[in-house]
Amino acid sequence: MANGYLDPVLNWYRRHARDLPWRQPAASPWAVLVSEIMLQQTPVSRVVPPHLEWLRRWPTPSALAAEPAGEAVRQWGLLGYPRRALNLHATARILTQRHGGEVPASREDLLALPGIGPYTAAAVASFAFGQRHAVLDTNVRRVLARLISGVAFPPRTLSVAETRLAESLLPSAPAVAARWAVAVMELGALVCTTTSPACGLCPVAQSCSWRLAGFPPASQRRAGQHYQGTDRHCRGRILAVLRGARGAVAKAELDKVWPDAAQRERALDSLVADGLAEPLADDMYALPR
Repeated sequence: MANGYLDPVLNWYRRHARDLPWRQPAASPWAVLVSEIMLQQTPVSRVVPPHLEWLRRWPTPSALAAEPAGEAVRQWGLLGYPRRALNLHATARILTQRHGGEVPASREDLLALPGIGPYTAAAVASFAFGQRHAVLDTNVRRVLARLISGVAFPPRTLSVAETRLAESLLPSAPAVAARWAVAVMELGALVCTTTSPACGLCPVAQSCSWRLAGFPPASQRRAGQHYQGTDRHCRGRILAVLRGARGAVAKAELDKVWPDAAQRERALDSLVADGLAEPLADDMYALPR
């Protein structure tokens, strides 16, 4: 498919792209990889300060690999989904032991790292190494659903047809394809947003199939995610106590953070099962070593 959207989108990106640390010319592949892990299910505004702090403390994979896993969990702070911190720590050790302390450029090698799926592997290969891949996050999928398919939202799960469509739009030159990937992502983040798309600011609004069809609504309402009172909320409270301590914490102290005993025990058991908390003797708990 000829990509008639390429020049307008790239020109828009050149003028409006956010100045993010992992997009700087001097950003290392490690900085890009860390950003992509942190950005999983987390908005950019919450990621920038922790990303800078992480890279100041651990500018290379080997620097992180030399620390205990619990320090990665502690540094992760309030970003949420803290298994990502364990995955980054495990990745750092793999990179140090098997890849000479460097992030591999191969998409296949990236896919073999903990917590890295098809999207993250394509994103790192594209943004860190300028390769030609379809990078399909929620923003890109939403833009292409509206622009090409004429629907408000893509399917809940990525389809083969979506992937083929995205691949058909990739410019042949890898460097241009990588820039196209990040430009479409930025367009979805800043203009073609989930609830209030700013069509008047969109560089391809005149060609948008969804706009031309009269903005047909989604066939199903998308439910928002709840956090308050959930097991995730309880896990976060317990983990905050462990992160704030410099040593082991008595179970009695963890019991104070949540009133529902059954839910609290379930949350603590899940933290242990996930490797985020380590049970010790005398009913004590600590971050993983």
